[in-house]
Amino acid sequence: MPKSRLLALIALSFALFMIAIAVVFGASNSFLSLEGLVIVVGGSIANAYLSYQREDVLKAFDTIKDLLNKTPSTRERLHKDIMQMIMWAYVVHARDFLGLEKETNDKLHDAFTRYGVDLVITGYDSDKIRDMLHTVADAEFERCCAPVTVLRNMAATAPAFGMVGTLIGMVLIMKNIGMDMSSIGGGLAIAMLSTLYGILMARLVCLPAADKLLQKEEGERFRNYMLTEGLAMLAEKQSPFYMQDKLNSFLEPAKHFSLNDYEQMALHRRFALAA
Repeated sequence: MPKSRLLALIALSFALFMIAIAVVFGASNSFLSLEGLVIVVGGSIANAYLSYQREDVLKAFDTIKDLLNKTPSTRERLHKDIMQMIMWAYVVHARDFLGLEKETNDKLHDAFTRYGVDLVITGYDSDKIRDMLHTVADAEFERCCAPVTVLRNMAATAPAFGMVGTLIGMVLIMKNIGMDMSSIGGGLAIAMLSTLYGILMARLVCLPAADKLLQKEEGERFRNYMLTEGLAMLAEKQSPFYMQDKLNSFLEPAKHFSLNDYEQMALHRRFALAA
């Protein structure tokens, strides 16, 4: 099991541990209320569909479904991205943009990088490339973060619907006082457990899923900003060593990229210059 997923499982298990203690020492069915669950979950989902587009709500559900899965770290890919940019710098210096086109033809599967390389090959100057790619990066970030808003809305409305369940339960209790005393227990269960379900849904499901997605998309936007700077320098035909120093500003000082640490860079340089 991946380490990040294991840590997520441990965190979730620990959060539920204290709640589970109460269940162990009480009757197992004392913490089950189908009516309360329907009110909280059904009400939160209905509110989400009423407030947001269907596609964004479905993406929010997918985020919840993947809550325990490992989130790819974009920062772990930055060294590889820098190395790729410097390789392309050698190609541009040796064979100009025509060589870059041949080097990247049908080899790029990342849409952002493909778009940026196409701008470089087309011949746009570096300022225009920066402007267009920053627009793409920001727009993509906004689109991908739409489910975050949905999840945070659900986190806000789940306790509110828990209170609705509490009020419904209290009405049932008050209506049956002095009449059918056996139904008071059911109303009290709805009243208490609806609030519990609302808080648990907000704090252990919706908010963690929203924060995890936001962290992922912020990392992706950071990577796209770095790629933007690298592609703009390719358009300027900057030297590989200058690109190295410039792109290292996006990394922690202790993790700076060094051309001297990568033998494959020298091999690629000899290949590019010999072409």
